[in-house]
Amino acid sequence: MLYFSFLSSGRKMEMQPHLPPNTDQTKIRSVFPPPVWDSYSFTSFSLLDSEYESWTRRVETLKEKVKDMLMADASNPIKKIELINLLCRLGLSYHFEREIEEQLIHIFNWVPQLFDENDYDLYTTALLFQVLRQHGFKMTCDVFKKFKDSNGEFKKSIIKDVRGILSLYEASFMSVHGEDILDEALEFTRSHLESLAMQSKPHYSERIKNALILPFHKGVPRVEAWQYISFYEKEESPNEFLLQFAKLDFNRVQLLQREELKVMARWWKDLNLAEKLPYARDRLVEIYFWACSIQFEPHLALSRMMMAKYLKMISLADDTCDAYATMKEVNAFTDAIERCSIDATDELPDYMKVFYKELLNLFEETENIASKEGRSYCAYYVKEEFKNLLRSYRMEAQWFNEGYVPTFDVYLQNGSESSSYGVIVAAGFIGMEKIAGIKEYQWLQSNPKIVKALKVLGRLENDIVSHQAEQKRGDSASSVECYMKEHDVLEKKAVEEILKICANAWKDINEECMKPTALPSPILQLLVNLARITEVVYRFDDSYTNPSSLKDKITALLLEPLPLQDQVNI
Repeated sequence: MLYFSFLSSGRKMEMQPHLPPNTDQTKIRSVFPPPVWDSYSFTSFSLLDSEYESWTRRVETLKEKVKDMLMADASNPIKKIELINLLCRLGLSYHFEREIEEQLIHIFNWVPQLFDENDYDLYTTALLFQVLRQHGFKMTCDVFKKFKDSNGEFKKSIIKDVRGILSLYEASFMSVHGEDILDEALEFTRSHLESLAMQSKPHYSERIKNALILPFHKGVPRVEAWQYISFYEKEESPNEFLLQFAKLDFNRVQLLQREELKVMARWWKDLNLAEKLPYARDRLVEIYFWACSIQFEPHLALSRMMMAKYLKMISLADDTCDAYATMKEVNAFTDAIERCSIDATDELPDYMKVFYKELLNLFEETENIASKEGRSYCAYYVKEEFKNLLRSYRMEAQWFNEGYVPTFDVYLQNGSESSSYGVIVAAGFIGMEKIAGIKEYQWLQSNPKIVKALKVLGRLENDIVSHQAEQKRGDSASSVECYMKEHDVLEKKAVEEILKICANAWKDINEECMKPTALPSPILQLLVNLARITEVVYRFDDSYTNPSSLKDKITALLLEPLPLQDQVNI
């Protein structure tokens, strides 16, 4: 297979890293698994500009035909909703945002009349609800009341409606606070889908299982597109034009992102920090996967690349403070970040000087890039977020040093910052010249409801899957230990309650995405996609620390093109 040459197969999968002679091994508190990928191998990628341009020209031609399909006769709104849903599932909807918005405005305004004049089945009702909510139109959940019996429970007659049950399950994740019927729908559908999967055709069974692992709304768009393309081509009567268009566009985006990964690999190789800071996790490929999961569209390349660079620096700072530095060194490093000056280097130990200088270089690169666009303020706000991050790391180190276990609320207030999501979003804004200005940076700095929810989600989901290993390594108390101590409960109960907080965070995120919104759609999409990659990486394991579980997804998104059928005229 194509990706084999990039696997770190030549390295023994052992826990002890190779350490240079000048590394103080007695200071290492955490020893991480070695990388799955040999990131330096990616520097050999070769992309012909003519190849990418050729594929782009084909995509531009195909887009016109789909636009015609979208703008065609609007007399059947359900057919239009099914087309929009298909474009979303196949990963093509980003090409048609304006056209889709126009159609959905019309359909949303038509909803009361549609339900007065039609007795829609469960599948149609749930699909209409999901697509409208997904695009920020707050359709009422009262439409599901008709599927309940006189006892207020969902009717047994709908249990065998596989498409309907799956559609209702997916729709239930679009809920906001106070929509009890959607919470009930989630419990009802989840309890029946496993048995329905066993009774369904193999390809449909696989789709149900994937949805139970991660629903569409919580999945990373490109991963979801890859999975759905595989499912859709096994359907009895797929739209071959859209199927092949989706494959072509998937491969085109993959081609561009492989080239970006090559650039990132060269940057990382030139820094040589994997050798200079051997106690830290070497996860460049996984870092880039994070970035292109948040912003995958070709025109957002700068946003993607800057997020990836800052994510790498975040990871190094985390491992430095968490796994190697003494309390005195953490204090010195945090103080140096507060100053953001080369003069502060003298106060740092040698190994920190190397990292600190490269971080200052990244700040300078940010300022140079942003200044060309008349947005020099970008660097200021990214620095401020990085300062907040280091303050939170210092607090965690202090708690660990003192053997102190804070209350859950105190922990979460600090832990929301140590999620690092403030830095990630600020870095993502760098490449969004026409959308993210000083007003949006100030909005981010005010820590609004959706950002707060995003940080809570990032911190808690990370803690749930990593706290046991961290406690074995001798780390500070996570949210799980704090909750257990404060409420005098066992781990299982603590995790259950924390998962409820995560579910409520998603409801906050959903609510803030309902129209009218405070921010442009691309910014909200960045935030939602950051929540989604959180779900993917921390669903069952800490897939950043233990990256082998991400290997298949990374291979699919970045390395292996989808097969195209030459006989289909596209």
